[in-house]
Amino acid sequence: MNLFDAHLHLQDEWLLPHMDGIVEDLTKAGIAGAVVNGTSPDDWSTVSALGRRLPWVVPSYGLHPWDCGNRPADWQALLESRIATEPRARIGEIGIDRWILDRAKPDDPRLAGLRRTPLDEQLEVFVWQLELAAAQERAASIHCIDAWGALFDALRAAKRPAQGFLLHAYAGPVEMVKSFVDLGAYFSFNGSYLDPKRENQRNPFRSVPFDRLLIETDAPAMPLRSIWQRHELPTSPEGNLINHPANIAGVYEGLADFLGHRLGQLATQVEANFMRLFYPAK
Repeated sequence: MNLFDAHLHLQDEWLLPHMDGIVEDLTKAGIAGAVVNGTSPDDWSTVSALGRRLPWVVPSYGLHPWDCGNRPADWQALLESRIATEPRARIGEIGIDRWILDRAKPDDPRLAGLRRTPLDEQLEVFVWQLELAAAQERAASIHCIDAWGALFDALRAAKRPAQGFLLHAYAGPVEMVKSFVDLGAYFSFNGSYLDPKRENQRNPFRSVPFDRLLIETDAPAMPLRSIWQRHELPTSPEGNLINHPANIAGVYEGLADFLGHRLGQLATQVEANFMRLFYPAK
């Protein structure tokens, strides 16, 4: 059974020391495609190196909204150059995030040293990247937290990739699923949503059309509950759990159980969806 991870960060510093074992575990699990998302020019070269090393890696480059405020002056030229020289590359992770402005704690260590960019500035950066994806005919992977209405308005007004775009770890209202579908959206289910406490994030996936459904780990972030974990990594120095990328197998199993599909049926459909979005026929 071929497995496809629509969104993760294999280049992350928490994963790199364990890379040989991670690759072995992913190979045994049956990984056939994984979109590895860069978040700023600082990590794009590492993503590129992974794409050259591992044939199943789909490299993807973007400026994440958390990194928007620290972007270098030439970030657009750097991204255009990267895309121009890598035909397999896609655009992402891009998007908008109101959580960092309204709900994130001032001392959140994940945001240390970052300028928390106002939403209008985030939107400007996001739309430029989305329209680059459209012009270059590359799928885009989109991050959104607490800003679904603003995201929808931006997508509706902007040029969008003809093959579609991914709403990674979709956590928006179920009422907006059809509206996003009409604009070209695919939706990736994150394994952390299998937690019984995350019903609000899980239930909208009952309304996602089967031909727009994808699966992701977002590793090393968003770990699964132990019942669905298939692999473990050492915790961070702060004691935080690190999500092993090969837990993608557990996400497939958990989502099949939640939706009431046979595992093989789900895997076949997700493969078709992944190929349609990230490797469309010319």
